[in-house]
Amino acid sequence: MTTTSPPSSMGLPRERALAFGIAELADLELLAIVLGTGAARTPVVDLAARVMSQAGGLVGLARSSPAWLSDQPGIGQAKALRICAGFELARRAAALEVVGRTKLASSSDVAAYARARLGTLTHEEMWVLALDGQNGARAFRRVAQGGLHGCSVSARDILRVGLQEAASAIVLVHNHPSGDPTPSAEDIAMTRVLAEAADIVGIALVDHVVVAHDSYASLLDLGLLP
Repeated sequence: MTTTSPPSSMGLPRERALAFGIAELADLELLAIVLGTGAARTPVVDLAARVMSQAGGLVGLARSSPAWLSDQPGIGQAKALRICAGFELARRAAALEVVGRTKLASSSDVAAYARARLGTLTHEEMWVLALDGQNGARAFRRVAQGGLHGCSVSARDILRVGLQEAASAIVLVHNHPSGDPTPSAEDIAMTRVLAEAADIVGIALVDHVVVAHDSYASLLDLGLLP
């Protein structure tokens, strides 16, 4: 069980991690270890607590950009990049853990798979999930990145991933940072164009799943996929 009261020095988080295991540390202790050192007249755990509070908690910290973190007193560019790198590694590990061995048989499976990678982002990203003949995940590749309100990508860029991975089928996945996964008119129109192009090259577009932090929408389930 993690502790709720942060220790007063850097030695304690390190000692507790070595003595009891890293999983026993509280969020602030883990962040303190990532930061490594405090700032002038600010112990590292106090610095971790202040940054966590300013970010709005762990989820907010995961969504924070290097630029925003660098602007926080006592953080700077090096510490900001360490924090962001830690979260990026966690997202990649969560996504890669099931590649090649998990069968994605439904939109809920795809959403659970993709949300670990996309659910906390503050900008839109579009990814292609390449599947084998048994609905196993062959690859999960980003094809576009945009701002808060969208990103632009061509059908050619999406289908290239399927062809390169020798996929039997593909699923298009993107996130809505607003928290509302409802497909937009642009999402629907783009999916229909992509489905027609995929049919020409012989790769099935089986779904387009839109994920948010704690919800998702499937164009297949909604009857919007041709």
